Amino acid sequence: MKSNVQARGVPRAGTGRIFPLLLIAFAMMIAMSARTMAAEYAALVMDARNGKVLHATNADTRLHPASLTKMMTLYIAFEAIEHGEISLDDDVTISRNAANEAPSKLGLSPGQKIKLRYLIRAAAVKSANDAATAIGEAIEGSEAAFARRMNRTAKALGMSRTTFKNAHGLTEEGHLSTARDMSVLGRHLFYDYPDYYNLFSRTTADAGVRMVSHTNTRFLTSYEGADGIKTGYTVASGFNLTASAHRGDQRIITTVFGGKSTATRNAKVAELMDLGFKRAPSRVAVVKPAKPPYLGKIGGDTVMVAANQDTPATVSKIIRVSTKMSASPLPKLRPAQALAPETEELLLAASDDVMSALAKAEQDAAILAAASDAATEATTLLAEAARAQPSEMPAVTPTLAPQTAPTEIKPVVAQAVVPTVAPLPRPATLQLASIEPTSAIAVEPAVSAPEVVTRLSTSGNRYWGINIGTYGSEYEARKELLKTALSEVEMLDGALRKVVQTKRGFDANFLGMTEDMAALTCRRLEARGTDCNTIGPS
Repeated sequence: MKSNVQARGVPRAGTGRIFPLLLIAFAMMIAMSARTMAAEYAALVMDARNGKVLHATNADTRLHPASLTKMMTLYIAFEAIEHGEISLDDDVTISRNAANEAPSKLGLSPGQKIKLRYLIRAAAVKSANDAATAIGEAIEGSEAAFARRMNRTAKALGMSRTTFKNAHGLTEEGHLSTARDMSVLGRHLFYDYPDYYNLFSRTTADAGVRMVSHTNTRFLTSYEGADGIKTGYTVASGFNLTASAHRGDQRIITTVFGGKSTATRNAKVAELMDLGFKRAPSRVAVVKPAKPPYLGKIGGDTVMVAANQDTPATVSKIIRVSTKMSASPLPKLRPAQALAPETEELLLAASDDVMSALAKAEQDAAILAAASDAATEATTLLAEAARAQPSEMPAVTPTLAPQTAPTEIKPVVAQAVVPTVAPLPRPATLQLASIEPTSAIAVEPAVSAPEVVTRLSTSGNRYWGINIGTYGSEYEARKELLKTALSEVEMLDGALRKVVQTKRGFDANFLGMTEDMAALTCRRLEARGTDCNTIGPS
C-alpha cells in the first residue's frame, strides 16, 4: 500500500516540464493568430489610365506595407540606372547586413559579388529581402541613406501618408503606408518605367545563383489579364497585394491590405478587379502621371544648375539658375575726343570732296532721266505709226548717216521714220508642224510610273500583328498608323501598315510580326497610353 501511495503522489518523469511547454506553444499560436486577425483591412481600386478611384475602403489608413515596399526600392533602382548612377551589369558586393536579412531571401553570403540585374529579378519575382537591401546599399551606400531617398521619392510621387524605414518591408516601427499610396506607386511604375514593368509578370526568373519563382504565380496565371505587381506578408500586415490587370483598352490597379490568407486575399483582389472593369468606361482619355524630377543621390552636394542644363548625378539640393536676360540694353556711346588741328583740316577737305561728288552724281542722274523720257516718247510714236494705214504713210527710203559723237540729247523727235522692210521668203525645206500626228511619225508609248508592291513577309514565323484601334475613316486610321510607327521605330520598322474596313469602322493594323514581337510591342504601346491588341494568324 505504501508503495502505491508513493506512486500516486509522484508525477511521471518529464510530465511537469512538458505541460508548461505545451501551454506556451498554444499561447504563441493564439497570439500569432490574434495578430494576423488584428491586421486591418484596406482596399483601393483605380483606373490606371487616368488615376480615377473606382472603390475605396480605409484607403488612407496607415498600415504595414510588408514587401509592397520593394516597389519603391525597384522604382529608385530603375531611376538610378536611367541616370547613370549604376548599371545592370555592375557587380554588387553583398554586405553582412544584407546577408543577415530574414526570409524570404536569395541566400547570399557576405562578400559575395552578384550583378545588379540579378538582384532586381530576385527582389521583383521572389521578393528576396537580402537582394532588396543589397540594391539600396549599392545605390546610396547604406540602407539608412537609401530609406531617406525612398521617403524623398514618395513625397515627389504624392504618397503623402507613407514613411519608409528600410528597403525590404519587414515590420519596423514607423514603417507605414496606405492602400492609396501603394496604388499610386504601382501606377507610376507602369507609366514611368515601362521597359522594366515586364519583370512583375514573370512567373520564374534567373537570379544568377539560381532560378526563382514568383510569390503569386497562382493569381498571375488564373486571373485574366493579370501582369503584376507585388505581394507582401508579415504577421503585422497580413496578406497584402498590389495587382494590375488589363482587358482591351482598360487597365485596373487594385491594392488590398490585411488579407487573412493567400487564397482569400487573391479571391478578394479578383472580386475588386471585376468591380473595377465593370465600373471603368471601355474608352477614356489616358492621362499619365507626371514623372517626378530627378534629384540624384542623397549624399550629393548642393550645386548651381543652369535652367537649360542636365542635373548632375550626385546632388542633394538643386538651385536652378535662369540665364535668360530680362532686357538687352544698348551700349553707351563712347565719349567724344578733341581732334588735332591737322586732322580737323583733313576731315573738312574730305567733306568738300564728298559734297562735290554728290552734286555731280545728281547732275548725271538728271541727264539719264531726260534721256529715258525721250526714248520712251520715241517708242510711243513708232508704235502709233506702225498702226497707221499704209496709204497714209509716206514712202521713205532709209539712209544711214555717218555716226558722230552726240553733243546734246534732243528731248523731242519731230517725225517718226519707219523703214519698209520686206520679209524673207520661207525656206523650201521648212516642215510645218501638224496638230494631229501623221503615220510617218512614231509616237513613243508613255512610260508608266513604277508600281510599288508591298507584301506581307512570312519568313521567320511573321504571321502575327497588332491592332491599335478602330476609327471612323480610313484617313484617321492611316494617320494613327503613321504616328505610331514613328513613335516605335525600333519595333515597327519592318511591319506592314494596313487599314481594314469592317462593320465597326476602319481597323488600323500592323502585320508581319512574330508572336513575341507583337506581344512586346503591345506592352510598350500600352505603357505609352496607346490601345493595342495582338492579332494571331488566321
